[in-house]
Amino acid sequence: MKKQYYTIFAILLLISQFAFSQQLPIDFSYSSHNFSVWNGSTFAIVSSPTDSNNQVGQFFRSSSTMEQGHFIDLNQAIDLDVEDEITLRFYAFDPNSHTIIVKLENGTNPDVEVGVATSSQSNWTELTFDFSTVSGSGQYSRLTIRIDDGSSVPGTFLIDDINDGSVPVDPNVLDVIYTDLVWSDDFNESGAVNSAKWHHQTQLPPSGNGSWFNGEQQHYTNRIENSFVGNGFLNIVAIKESFTDQGETKQYTSARLNSKFAFTYGRVDVRAKLPSGDGTWPAIWTLGKNINEDGAYWDIEGFGTTTWPACGEIDIMEHGLGAVNHTSSAIHTPSSSGNTVNVASQLISDVATNFHVYSVNWSPNQITFLVDGVGFYTYNPAVKNASTWPFDLEQYLILNIAMGGIAGTIDPSFTESPMIIDYVRVYQNVLSTEEFEGNSFRIYPNPASGTISIDSKITIDTVEIYNTIGQLVLSLSLIHI
Repeated sequence: MKKQYYTIFAILLLISQFAFSQQLPIDFSYSSHNFSVWNGSTFAIVSSPTDSNNQVGQFFRSSSTMEQGHFIDLNQAIDLDVEDEITLRFYAFDPNSHTIIVKLENGTNPDVEVGVATSSQSNWTELTFDFSTVSGSGQYSRLTIRIDDGSSVPGTFLIDDINDGSVPVDPNVLDVIYTDLVWSDDFNESGAVNSAKWHHQTQLPPSGNGSWFNGEQQHYTNRIENSFVGNGFLNIVAIKESFTDQGETKQYTSARLNSKFAFTYGRVDVRAKLPSGDGTWPAIWTLGKNINEDGAYWDIEGFGTTTWPACGEIDIMEHGLGAVNHTSSAIHTPSSSGNTVNVASQLISDVATNFHVYSVNWSPNQITFLVDGVGFYTYNPAVKNASTWPFDLEQYLILNIAMGGIAGTIDPSFTESPMIIDYVRVYQNVLSTEEFEGNSFRIYPNPASGTISIDSKITIDTVEIYNTIGQLVLSLSLIHI
């Protein structure tokens, strides 16, 4: 029991550290305080020259006169309507004057930037960037730093303690809790997969040149060898075998299941044990019901009107895109051109030997990914439109194992391995038509057309009304006389 406890604690600690890392304040104590670079700049986390126990960011500018710099995407937006000043500490190794520009991007309003000049050889200097001087307002999820724009003189600089005065919060707190089970498969009936709930997607995509996307090497089949239910579990089995279908011969087979259920907003829980072997690529994910992908269930049913990634994709769990036991969750949208930009990963030491519950909580406001009930990544763009948020329409579930491609070289000794799934469950909040009565208050009528009555024996300060998909439609602060 102790061993199990310590293992769980270590996983939770890792997730907790990641969750609080990509937000202000940034003190470079986490590896995810890593800045991306462009046009010749480099970045590293190093020890401070004045305190070897303190980690700071090392920002290098090359000799190129092109605009260059560093940026970080934040999972908690900077809100200039709450605090319009950003501070940081700056350290230079030379006596020259340097201009530091802090720019805020990907926001609800146009990008804004403020520059400050300083000279601080071998000393830490605190700088303040006052965005009220440029009428800054709104929320921004990207912070960019440029140093000495236009200069041909290379330089190495240190930065620490980037702060907007905000208090760190857990960005993975669920904003809507979904409790009503609306669709599930517990795989209690042995034999073939339940065709009333699942569709076998086997047709090769026309644009794949005789293969599935991403250079994958498998055929998907509807054979019971590749997908079956036994002893209360769904087995999706990747097999090494020569198999010809649709005029193409491949050396691996597997299965790809589409749910015949689509939904907007809710929570998905899938309890699964993953296959083993280099080159296996199991995935639990969703696509928009409106994707026009030949052979997909909802396209066959006539709903395919939209290309990928405009339909939106939610990768609840993928394994095989990194080291063994490296699992990831990602979002694919037009704003990232479909690329894997909005992504988080973690190591779970026993994915092929033990079951874990892989979950997504999808609300009108955010998408949060969880493992064993613990949130570790939330996608919540400051601006939600068709480019960043094609997630206001129905999605359907996909379960599959791909082989090879971007998952890497397949182990030559691989013969077969299954993804074993205990259950798939979808929760939403279902409309009730019963009057609600607590110990101290009663709400009626239900449903209501225009007026809601509340009889209460206690003082009520605030009333908030949400619709069935979790959106706040009314908030009232009551005045007591």
